[in-house]
Amino acid sequence: MMKQWLRILFLPVLNLFESGSGSFEYKPLNRAILVILGSLFVGLAMLVTLFAPGEDLSYLFPVVVFGGIGVLSLVIGFLGTDRAVAKIWGSGSSRSSR
Repeated sequence: MMKQWLRILFLPVLNLFESGSGSFEYKPLNRAILVILGSLFVGLAMLVTLFAPGEDLSYLFPVVVFGGIGVLSLVIGFLGTDRAVAKIWGSGSSRSSR
């Protein structure tokens, strides 16, 4: 129930990565690595937020970049289909056949 609600909330982002009809190569390990990397990026953004605040707001740039990459990775890793995970790793339908 909660996963369906979250999928609806993130539908615009998920549609970008889940679109396509061609073949793709999916490995379950790719999803696990995506979740781990997303967690590391979110953690890095939180650490920068915690230790860098001051008068200068330039520290917000890495927070937004790392936080955005981390949240996107976690959303695709937890809520995305196998096609979305394969597209993140570059093994989606856009690859040419060998």
